[in-house]
Amino acid sequence: MIEMILAPLGHAFMLRGFLAAVMVGTVCAVLGTYVVLRGMAFFGDALAHAILPGVAIGYLVGGGARGPLFWWALVTAIFSALGIGAISRATKVKEDTAIGIVFAGMFALGVALISTVRSYTADLAHFLFGDVLGVRSEDIWLIAIFGGLILVLIIAFYKEFLVLSFDPLLAETLRLPAQLLDYLLIILIAVAIVVSLQTVGIALMVAMLVTPAATASLLTKRLPVMMVLAAVIASFSGVVGLYLSYYMNIASGAAVVLVCTALFGVVWSVQEVRRVVAFLHRDTRSDYTEMHGDF
Repeated sequence: MIEMILAPLGHAFMLRGFLAAVMVGTVCAVLGTYVVLRGMAFFGDALAHAILPGVAIGYLVGGGARGPLFWWALVTAIFSALGIGAISRATKVKEDTAIGIVFAGMFALGVALISTVRSYTADLAHFLFGDVLGVRSEDIWLIAIFGGLILVLIIAFYKEFLVLSFDPLLAETLRLPAQLLDYLLIILIAVAIVVSLQTVGIALMVAMLVTPAATASLLTKRLPVMMVLAAVIASFSGVVGLYLSYYMNIASGAAVVLVCTALFGVVWSVQEVRRVVAFLHRDTRSDYTEMHGDF
């Protein structure tokens, strides 16, 4: 067992993968608590797919180099996030409709651009499905810088985001700049998606934003504790997922997400069993009280 644990640590690419998985998991999980609390899962999923044109343009401009891919994806993500916010606020179109419009249009544009690249299959597949084991030192620095910036902003605006998430009417009473804070939050989600792009890929990105936070929400209702638990769950899933990927020869991004999903299933099942047991125990006590009276 010890040898199985230590063997992957002898490879530099695995160490970089573990570091990237923990950093990305922490950032996405902490930010994901707001995504879960505010019901923005569809927004996160749409935004993850909407960056596809940026990935394609970056590939075409940079000739396959990863640097341009990141920056073009970042610009596209922010543009898409602001576009969704602008359409939903400046028109009578509901937010979910605006998300669907931008998501479908940007994703179609990305598919059209990718279809012009004849050798895209192997190169861009990593960004569709993730390749955390291919993370380079430069990628680690980008994740650290942008991920750190996201966490700093979440801490700086913690109270404001908290009020907006739980009591929008109170936010209006306190005259908080709700619209600006909403834009800030969706921009942070956009940046987090791009930072996590190579770890789990476009197709699985929403799982890192939603699943660890949803799991933590089953265990606690206190937001700070929820954030910490979500970060621990995401980091643990990243590490275990990479071990599974290493020994079972499966896609690393998919392995990480499967572990996240399995943990959610376990926690949810335990909670349901406890709820049923508590319900049966309450019924048993009620029957006993009816038969023998209170003492």
